Amino acid sequence: MIGSQWYWNYEYSDYGDIAFESYMLPEDELNVGDLRLLEVDNRVVLPVKTHIRFIITASDVLHCWAMPSLAIKLDACPGRLNQVSTFIKREGTFYGQCSEICGVGHSKMPIVIDAVSLEDYLEWVSLRLED
Repeated sequence: MIGSQWYWNYEYSDYGDIAFESYMLPEDELNVGDLRLLEVDNRVVLPVKTHIRFIITASDVLHCWAMPSLAIKLDACPGRLNQVSTFIKREGTFYGQCSEICGVGHSKMPIVIDAVSLEDYLEWVSLRLED
């Protein structure tokens, strides 16, 4: 994960070519049921019942990747790598956001994780590798 003003970059290093940016969706692009100020264009997809390690840094200023429902709050500092591990026990959608006052666009850095079964995760990975 790489914090940038004012979006997140995600790289799935185990798979080489899977990388994407995640921006907050503007209000005019929200669908019924989407959460305003929390929905993103590209969600992080992770498998449940699997040990996961996050490595985080920043490309510009201090950021903080915070996912309260998973008890994760990890600082993103330019020039430094921080890491944390997690184990997601159930499927679902989890919401978080940058919790560092990183500038004028700070409020526009939401985080959305889709925790899915291992089978669904592997299918998502294979589709991403085909792109």
